[in-house]
Amino acid sequence: MSRCGAPRRVKGQTPFLFCADTSHFVALVCWSVGEPPLSPQYTLWNFLPKNLFEQFRRIANFYFLIIFLVQVIVDTPTSPVTSGLPLFFVITVTAIKQGYEDWLRHRADNEVNKSNVFIVENAKQVQKESEKIKVGDIVEVKADETFPCDLIFLASSSPDGTCYVTTASLDGESNFKTHYAVRDTTVLCTDEAIDTLTATIECEQPQPDLYKSLGPENLLLKGATLKNTQKIYGVAVYTGMETKMALNYQGKSQKRSAVEKSINGFLIVYLCILLSKATVCTTLKYVWQSNPFNDEPWYNEKTKKEKETFKVLRMFTDFLSFMVLFNFIIPVSMYVTVEMQKFLGSFFISWDKEMYDEEIKEGALVNTSDLNEELGQVEYVFTDKTGTLTENSMEFIECCIDGHKYKDCISEVDGFSQTDGPLKYYGKAEKSREELFLRALCLCHTVQIKEADQVDGLMGHPERKYTYISSSPDEIALVKGAEKYGFTFLGLENDFMKIRNQKNETEMYQLLHVLNFDPVRRRMSVIVRTTTGTLFLFCKGADSSIFPRVQQEEIQQTKVHVDRNAMDGYRTLCVAFKELTQKEYDKIDKQLNEAKMALQDREEKMAKVFEDTEADMHLIGATAVEDRLQEQLAETIEALHAAGMKVWVLTGDKMETAKSTCYACRLFQTSTELLELTARTVGESERKEDRLHELLIEYHKKLIQDVPKSRGGLKRSWTLTQEYGLIIDGATLSLILNPSQDSGSSNYKNIFLQICLKCAAVLCCRMAPLQKAQIVRMVKNTKGSPITLSVGDGANDVSMILEAHVGIGIKGKEGRQASRNSDYAVPKFKHLRKLLLAHGHLYYVRIAHLVQYFFYKNLCFILPQFLYQFFCGFSQQPLYDAAYLTMYNICFTSLPILAYSLLEQHINIDTLTSDPQLYMKVSDNAMLQWRPFLYWTFLGAFEGLVFFFGVYFLFQNSSLEDNGKVFGNWTFGTIVFTVLVFTVTLKLALDTRFWTWMNHFVIWGSLAFYVFFSFFWGGVIWPFLKQQRMYFVFTHMLTSVSTWLAIILLIFISLFPEILLIVLKSIKEKNHQVRNESSRKVPDSMSARPSVRPLLLRTFSDESNVL
Repeated sequence: MSRCGAPRRVKGQTPFLFCADTSHFVALVCWSVGEPPLSPQYTLWNFLPKNLFEQFRRIANFYFLIIFLVQVIVDTPTSPVTSGLPLFFVITVTAIKQGYEDWLRHRADNEVNKSNVFIVENAKQVQKESEKIKVGDIVEVKADETFPCDLIFLASSSPDGTCYVTTASLDGESNFKTHYAVRDTTVLCTDEAIDTLTATIECEQPQPDLYKSLGPENLLLKGATLKNTQKIYGVAVYTGMETKMALNYQGKSQKRSAVEKSINGFLIVYLCILLSKATVCTTLKYVWQSNPFNDEPWYNEKTKKEKETFKVLRMFTDFLSFMVLFNFIIPVSMYVTVEMQKFLGSFFISWDKEMYDEEIKEGALVNTSDLNEELGQVEYVFTDKTGTLTENSMEFIECCIDGHKYKDCISEVDGFSQTDGPLKYYGKAEKSREELFLRALCLCHTVQIKEADQVDGLMGHPERKYTYISSSPDEIALVKGAEKYGFTFLGLENDFMKIRNQKNETEMYQLLHVLNFDPVRRRMSVIVRTTTGTLFLFCKGADSSIFPRVQQEEIQQTKVHVDRNAMDGYRTLCVAFKELTQKEYDKIDKQLNEAKMALQDREEKMAKVFEDTEADMHLIGATAVEDRLQEQLAETIEALHAAGMKVWVLTGDKMETAKSTCYACRLFQTSTELLELTARTVGESERKEDRLHELLIEYHKKLIQDVPKSRGGLKRSWTLTQEYGLIIDGATLSLILNPSQDSGSSNYKNIFLQICLKCAAVLCCRMAPLQKAQIVRMVKNTKGSPITLSVGDGANDVSMILEAHVGIGIKGKEGRQASRNSDYAVPKFKHLRKLLLAHGHLYYVRIAHLVQYFFYKNLCFILPQFLYQFFCGFSQQPLYDAAYLTMYNICFTSLPILAYSLLEQHINIDTLTSDPQLYMKVSDNAMLQWRPFLYWTFLGAFEGLVFFFGVYFLFQNSSLEDNGKVFGNWTFGTIVFTVLVFTVTLKLALDTRFWTWMNHFVIWGSLAFYVFFSFFWGGVIWPFLKQQRMYFVFTHMLTSVSTWLAIILLIFISLFPEILLIVLKSIKEKNHQVRNESSRKVPDSMSARPSVRPLLLRTFSDESNVL
C-alpha cells in the first residue's frame, strides 16, 4: 500500500508524491553513493564516554579498573599508579585505533555526502550537495556517474528513451542492464522541457528487495552507475536511509576467533590462581598473627583505629590488598598487543606480491583483521562454482537442432552436422528449423550493442563494429554463436530488433514484451511480431524448466545432447517457441500490464502470467557453452584436501555440469565412490520421502556402521580411508531440512549430516542462495564447531560468506558485492593456497605463541612475589619497586613478543605452501589446548621458583661485599627482577627461528633499555617520590661479583630445560631427514600418477594404482 503525503511545490513544478511525508525526506541525509552507509560509531561529543563504555565491557579492562579503584580507596601495598598506568596505556592505544578507524568512516561519508549533483530548478541546472536532495527533485545524471538516490527514469539523451546501467555495487552483476524511461516523459529531454512536468507518482513504502519495485525497468537505484548513455533525468522518490541500497545494508555480525575463546578459558584459570593465592595468603596471615608477638611486636604497635576495626572487615581489606599485590598475573596488556598484532599483521596479506593479479591490477584485501589466525584452522571450505572455480568467461561450443549436433559454421548452401543417433538422409535439420533456431538465439536475450568508430571495410564499404553488452555472459556467447552460423544481431532501435540473416538481408522484429529471467523460473522469454504480423514467443532456459513446458515427444532427441554436453562440463540451455494468435497475445498483453501496475502481490501476479504464457511450447534445440576452469584450480583443491580440509561445492548449476567440473578440478577422483541424493535417485513419485529415507539409511550404513574405527591418534583420519563423495540437489535438500509433518522423518537432518561429515567432498547443485547459507550453518553448528570458510564471487554468495566463520570474496566478473561483504578478498581461487597454508598457518602459530608467552611471563613475574610473602610475615610487602611493577609489561617485555608475533617464520613460507600436510600439525587449535597451556604454566612456575630460591640461597650470606655491607630487601627484589627480565626475553630469543634486524633490535634493545632505566631510575633523587628506596640500589648491586655470577647462573638454570628440548628436537629432525633421503633413493616402480592430467585422459584403469 502507498502512503499519502500532502502535495508540495518543489523546484518549479508540483509533483504529488504518494510516497512518504516529504518533510521527513528533507531531513534525511543521502548517506553514500555506490557504497552502503558506513555508520560512524562516534561523534566528537560522545566519543569519550561511548568508547570508554565499550572498552570497559571487556572483562580484563573492567577487572583492572576495579583493582585500580581498590588501590585508591583501600590502603594497599602498591601505588595506584602500578595498575592505573598500564590500564591507561591499554585504553589509550585502543581508543586511538578505534578513533582513527571511525575518523576514516566519517571522512568517507563526507566525501560522498558533499559530492556535487545537478538539480533542475526553474528550467536551470543548480549544483547541490548530494545530502541535500529532497523527494520530488529532478536530478540530472551524466555518463559514468552514480545515482545519488532512487530515481524514476523520466528521459534520456537516447531518442528511444533507454539507458544502460551497471549494478555491481548492489547485486554483484557487472554487466549492463537496460532501463526504459516512462513512456509519457520520454520526449522531455531538455532542462526546459522537463521543468514543465506536472505529475503524480504512486509508489510503495520503502522496502529492501532490489527486484520488487514499481516498474523495475523505470526505477534507477542509488549505487548503480550510468553507462553508455550521455545523460538522463530522473525524479527522486526514495532518499537517504529509505533507498533500497541503504535498506539492503546488512551489518556484519561480530565474528570471534577460536583464539579469543581460548584466551577467555585461560583467563578463568589464572583468575582462579589469583583468588587462591589471595585466599592462602589472607588465611596464613591470620594464622601467623594468632601468636600475639607476631601480631603486635614491640617495635610496631597497632594504632587505636586498627584495634577498633572489625576483624571481618580487616580480613576483607587484607584479601583485597593481596588481590592488588598479585593482580599482575592477569595480563591486561596482552589485549592491546593482540590488537596491534592483528592490525599490523593484516598488512602482510595486502602486501603479498604473489597474490597480486596483473589482469585486474589488484591484490588481496583485508576487511577484517580479527580473523587472521582463523585462516590457519579451517576444516571446511564451501565454494561457489561459476566465477569462483571457473573463469565466468563463456564460449559458444556447439548446438543441437532437432537432435542434430552442429559444431562448425553452416552456410546458405550446405551445412555440417553430426547426429548421435541414426543418420537422416539429409544429415541435418530442416532449413526452416535451423533458421528458426538461430532467429530464436538472435531475439531471445537482453543483449545491447555498443557502437565503435566507423572504419572502412575491405571492399570499400563502411563496416560498423559492435561490442555486445549484457547482464549475462551466457547471452553474449549465444548471440556470438548465432553469428558464427550466419545470423547477426544488429541491435534494438525504437522497440524493433534488427538481425542480418544468412542471405545478408536485414530482418525487423517488433519487441512487444520481455519476460525477464529469474532464478526461480530459470528461463526467460520474448514476444515479438514479424513484419508480416506473425506473433512468436521465444523462450530459453535450463532443461529442467523447459522440458515440462514443451511437447513430450520432442524431448528425447534433444535430451541426449543436453546430458552429453553436461557430462563434458558445458553449460546447457534449451530453446523453445510457440506461435501466438492476435487474440492470445491481447490476453497476455492485458494480463502483463495489469500485473506490472499492481501495488500488491506484484511478483506473484507476474509469476502467474509468466507461467501461463510459457506453456504448450515446441522444443527446437539446445546450446552448449563452455566456462573455462581457473588456472591452477586442480592443484589448489588437491593442496587444500591434502591439508585436511573438506571442500564442498555449492552451485546453482545443473548436476551433470557441476559433476564434470568437480572431476576436472580433481575434487572427485576416479577412485571416489559417489553417493547420490538427487531427484533422479529419489524420484518424483509420492513415495519420494520413503525412498529418501531408504537411501539415507543405506549410505549411513556404508559410511558409518560398516567402517572400522580409525586409530584415535590420527587427525582428520578421513583423508586416509576410502574416499566417498556426495551429490545432492536443492529439491532433495529441501526435503531433508523441511520434511513434511506426517513423514516421521525428523532425524533426516542428523543422518544426512553424519553422511556428509564422512565424505571427502560434497557437491550441492541447484542451490538457492538461502540454501547455501543453510548448508554452511548446519556444518558450523555440528559437534566440535569446526571452522568453516566460504568463498564466492557474486551477490548470490553473500549469504554463505556472512554465515561462515571466515568469508572470502573473489574479485571476479560478477561485481564486488561478495568481496565487500567478505572478511578477505583475493583475485583468484588459486590464491587461497598461500592465504591458508602459509599466512593462516603462520598467523595462528604466532598468536598462539603470543598468548601462551604472555601468561607464562606474568606467572614468572608474580610467583616470586607470592613466595616472598612467606618470608615477610604475610605483611603484603612488595618484592619489586613500583616502577618495575608498572613498566614490566609496558616497556621491558612488550616489543620483543610483538616483533616475534609479526615476523616469525618457524617454517619457510615455500615449504608451507609446497607441503600442505604441515597445516594439519596446527589444526584443531593444537597450540592453544590445555596440554601446551599446562606446559607453559609449569615452565613459568619452575622458572619463578628458580628466580626466588636461587636469590634466596645467595642471600644466606647477607654480606655480599668485601666491606661487609649488608644488602636489603630492595636489592633482593631487584636481583630477582633482573634475572626475570633477562630470562623471559632470552626464552623468546631461543624460540625465534627467523631472525631479522628488527628482532635483534627489539630483543637486545629491550634488555639494554632495562639496564639503562635501572641506572637512571636509581641514580637520581626524584622530588615527587616520598621514599627514595631505589636510590643507587641497582648500581650498588652490580658491584658484587657474587651477584653477577648468581644472575648468569640462574638465567642458565632457568633456560636449561628449554635448551635441552631444542637440542633433542634438532637431533630428531636430522635423523628424520636422513631417513627420508635414503627412502627417496629407493627406486619406486609403482610411482604415483602425475599430479596434473587432463580430464579426458583419466580412465577408470587408474583405480589399479590407488592403494
